[in-house]
Amino acid sequence: MVSIGNQWDTLLSKEWDKEYYQNLRKILKHEYASTVIYPNMHDIFNALKYVDYSECKVVIIGQDPYHGPGQAHGLSFSVKPGVKVPPSLQNIYKEIEADVGNPQPKNNGNLVRWAKQGVLLLNAVLTVRAGQANSHSKIGWQNLTNEIIRILNNRTKPMVFLLWGAYAGQKQELITNPLHLTLKAAHPSPLSASRGFFGCKHFSKTNSFLIKNGQSPIEW
Repeated sequence: MVSIGNQWDTLLSKEWDKEYYQNLRKILKHEYASTVIYPNMHDIFNALKYVDYSECKVVIIGQDPYHGPGQAHGLSFSVKPGVKVPPSLQNIYKEIEADVGNPQPKNNGNLVRWAKQGVLLLNAVLTVRAGQANSHSKIGWQNLTNEIIRILNNRTKPMVFLLWGAYAGQKQELITNPLHLTLKAAHPSPLSASRGFFGCKHFSKTNSFLIKNGQSPIEW
């Protein structure tokens, strides 16, 4: 039984008993006992712990956690304090500065400050083996994270979904509610940021939508 500590416990209560999650749990138990897995098992559900269902304003969908030592802590694109800012996040910071003019910290990649404002930093896959990107992409996580997206899609309070890159873009089929705003762009990775992420102005567009719908903007 998973305990998140907010509304997600009730909303996801049926998932924990489903066959896919029971299988996932067995795999994770073995993986954490036999090899190095990121993030720490106590951080797996941090995205949901920080952003309750009713408080969610923005969803940023990532692929899977960082697989280097000390980086991942349960929030997509975010790293622990004191860890070098990864290249994709450096590019996100550049776009924020160009879009809304907010200076970004050069040596702090911890995005808890966004999560506390209602930005759900959700990876589609919540765990990874050290040094092996996408190593847990087929063990069942997407059954759960797709359900989280569906639950949010059904909410009547408007929110913004930011889909960066082809992988996140595939989640658009789950977002059908016309009350919400979906914004797509290239991935902020150095390999693709110049092909449509830079200049996307997603951060100002997000805040304009939130204000239009009676919600406070995000301080990016």
